[in-house]
Amino acid sequence: MGHRLSKIYTRTGDSGTTGLGDGSRVAKDDLRITALGDVDELNAILGVLRAQIASSTLQTKSAWDKNLSLIQHWLFDLGGEVCIPNYHLLQPVSIDFLEKEIDQMNEELPMLKEFILPSGSLTCSYAHQARAVCRRAERSLIAVQQRDQNIQTTALQLLNRLSDWLFVASRMLQRESGGSEMLWQKNINDTI
Repeated sequence: MGHRLSKIYTRTGDSGTTGLGDGSRVAKDDLRITALGDVDELNAILGVLRAQIASSTLQTKSAWDKNLSLIQHWLFDLGGEVCIPNYHLLQPVSIDFLEKEIDQMNEELPMLKEFILPSGSLTCSYAHQARAVCRRAERSLIAVQQRDQNIQTTALQLLNRLSDWLFVASRMLQRESGGSEMLWQKNINDTI
């Protein structure tokens, strides 16, 4: 296999356009490029989460790393789908996997009776941040789908299910770190 990135700068984007995988050019603020950037940002924050878990004392860090690596590969595939209109890489097995993982984690967690604040250990907080970025990426991808009608259902489902997975993962990470969740208080002003 030849080198994929033999030249990093091309100067072709200096005029405010960028190339898609099918050879077409679009403005750098095109909805498709926005969605691609949001998916890329999500993948990057998952890399930060993986690094934080790797440096933690969690007993289950190899399992977390394996799952997050798999998810990062799916997000890279999703980026390929966004970059190449009508190109499909994602498979429904990714959705099945996330749903199974959510169910397994939820079995170990206490039922939520209140909303929780996105805080806690550093690993938990990174998972919450990834969840928020995932929701933004989902909104961006929906905007592309509404305009172009060529985003497959599996791509939209992946981001929707991944944000759920990240929420439950944040709870698990907080629990595994030995901390408790900070619950939202309805009448917080009464405590001032």
